[in-house]
Amino acid sequence: MSNVLSVDSVLGAQLLEPAALAATRAAAIAAVSQVGRGDPLAADAAATEAMRGALSHAPGRGTVVIGEGEKDEAPMLANGEAVGNGAGPRFEIAVDPLECTKACAAGLPGSLATIAFAEPGTLWSPGPAFYMDKLVVGAAAREAIDVTASPEDNAAEVAYALGKEPGEVRVTVLDKPRHTDLIARLRAFGASVAAPADGDVGGALAALLPDGGVDLLMGIGGTPEGVMTACAVRALGGGMQGRLAPQRPAESDALRDVGVDVERVLELEDLAAGESLFVATGVTDGPFVRGPRRAGEGWLTESLVVSRGTVRRVLETSF
Repeated sequence: MSNVLSVDSVLGAQLLEPAALAATRAAAIAAVSQVGRGDPLAADAAATEAMRGALSHAPGRGTVVIGEGEKDEAPMLANGEAVGNGAGPRFEIAVDPLECTKACAAGLPGSLATIAFAEPGTLWSPGPAFYMDKLVVGAAAREAIDVTASPEDNAAEVAYALGKEPGEVRVTVLDKPRHTDLIARLRAFGASVAAPADGDVGGALAALLPDGGVDLLMGIGGTPEGVMTACAVRALGGGMQGRLAPQRPAESDALRDVGVDVERVLELEDLAAGESLFVATGVTDGPFVRGPRRAGEGWLTESLVVSRGTVRRVLETSF
């Protein structure tokens, strides 16, 4: 078999899709033991180790281009880490074994185990960049966004593209202190703002999916989540722009030291330049997938698979 990804034989159900599902399912089932126990790091560690174990059996050789956790000193699959059994193609990985760790620890909805696989050399490697300002929309509004424009202008352009009045636009912005002014401006403009405490990837999915109920994701979130989101956006023909937004002096210094231009507008092609596969499995119940349920001696999990213009929900029982 070639070491260069073939979309039909590798990213599809024949090879890597089962590996991606196995990884997110393992992470979700492991994290269930920590739901509602008040320890985000323990939940993250359980999900990360289970996912690492599952990925060791993935066909071929995968390289983690961007992992989650370093910015929070949390357990993580590290950037540059190699996974897989070596018998097959090479591929790249963007991963967050447990999105919304705090929600998981608090027993709240919306926690996910997430991963994206992509062709070699196609995922953006952000180096020491932890935070990114993002805009994400579905296919109908993909030409309407501009990360350098004002929040009001973006909301207005998205409304126009969707044939809506400005007051009908629904925007997801994470409820963080850094977004206090952004949320106030959007509401003053007339937009409806959903402001979850966490859930960068989930918020993007809400903007991407036809039944998501959101028109636009806006604001600063994690860079790993941004690259994973880009894989889903590309697969569904949506629109995305980003720009680095360092939140700490150490992050700014590190980016300056390696010569990264934080003013550069990152287009979708910069973040995910080739075919990709995105998978999310529910850890706690959420708007798209439910968390694991006991099924006899095993578990019933619910996952979302995004690939090649399609979205599928996968129910799977393991014993």
